[in-house]
Amino acid sequence: MSVLQITTGSSCDTEALGESLGSLLQPGSFLALRGDLGGGKTCLTRGVVAALAPQSAHLVASPTYAIMNSYPGNTPVYHFDFYRLTGDDDIAELGFEEFFYGDGVCVVEWSERLVELLPADVLTLRFEYAGDDRRLITITGSGQKSDNVIERLSERLQKQKKL
Repeated sequence: MSVLQITTGSSCDTEALGESLGSLLQPGSFLALRGDLGGGKTCLTRGVVAALAPQSAHLVASPTYAIMNSYPGNTPVYHFDFYRLTGDDDIAELGFEEFFYGDGVCVVEWSERLVELLPADVLTLRFEYAGDDRRLITITGSGQKSDNVIERLSERLQKQKKL
């Protein structure tokens, strides 16, 4: 299991992190986002979409009421918000599980609502307030594919610091 902690200083930094992360994701990747309301989850998602489906990045908004937004691209992004759902039964009843193992990337806000339906290999991102507009984002991998993404993201961020 790999872990990477990053502090962003603004919503633009959080979006840029999402774009860097998104450029490393492959079809079938699953991002489990956790944190308080206003924590930066949708900003990060906008960056992921900018990397994978750039023609749709301007459309990214929290799907709290729609529950899922789909952003078509070379690798489609399925953006879920499970805030209003109570658990696995609600999610399975709506048929969302089929997207979790498909040809796109899943980004799930309020992923703690998933228990049994959560895929085995997941990137979990926990968002915590770090004062003002800063966010501490802890990224944890739970499988070989997600651990590899964390390693590559860490290397990329280290190179950017040297510039």
